[in-house]
Amino acid sequence: MRTALLQSSGHPGSTAANLKVLDAAAGRAAAAGAGVLVTSEMFLTGYAIGDDVARLAEPADGDAADAVAELAHRHGIAVAYGYPERSGDAVFNSVQLISADGARLANYRKTHLFGCFEREQFTPGEQPVVQAEVNGLRVGLMICYDVEFPENVRAHALAGTDLLLVPTAQMHPFQFVAESVVPVRAFENQMYVAYVNRVGAEGEFEFVGLSTLAGPDGVARARAGRGEELVFADADPGFLAASRAANPYLSDRRPALYGSLAS
Repeated sequence: MRTALLQSSGHPGSTAANLKVLDAAAGRAAAAGAGVLVTSEMFLTGYAIGDDVARLAEPADGDAADAVAELAHRHGIAVAYGYPERSGDAVFNSVQLISADGARLANYRKTHLFGCFEREQFTPGEQPVVQAEVNGLRVGLMICYDVEFPENVRAHALAGTDLLLVPTAQMHPFQFVAESVVPVRAFENQMYVAYVNRVGAEGEFEFVGLSTLAGPDGVARARAGRGEELVFADADPGFLAASRAANPYLSDRRPALYGSLAS
């Protein structure tokens, strides 16, 4: 499945403007034959927007979700987008996957919050593995810091995830995560990982770009630069099956030895 990575910070503070950016990107991605478009973390509102996070947060089935569903259906492409999700009094850092026919397929809440900013703004999610089927692939969802915990990605591997979508807000000086950690996660778990970042200065942060889709061989199929960019790469189920047969990490595991990892 051709996968489109929208490396963009959009227009922090304006959901309406970001929906327009997403609409244009979905049209370009669909025209290029992509089956899914993935945005950066908190794309719909912006990331470093302070108290506006709570003000702009919406339910998973709110107006913004309806707008994304409409554009996904109109362009005929699945869309995974980052946004602040309101549920009762809680606000979550979430990513939602909408199908090409506009159906809500899956919603994931970030489980590992990074730094004081996120811990002050968000409630952590409690469900580590969220998946849906898209074009014959089992697609998993995760957000930014989550992928830096090997247990998180291994849980997806054991649950059969083929393509892991990871909206991120990766900032300087941690670019080694995009450059090195993500390809290693893809290799050690035998899956494709799409890691999609923000760019440029926003509040106190400097986002580094470098979005990538890494394959199960640990090789980046696409690598963005440091600016606004829409990049494409393919997640090939045939190559994935062959790679898993040649690299039997999951079947060679000895879970009885790993009990201390849960403590």
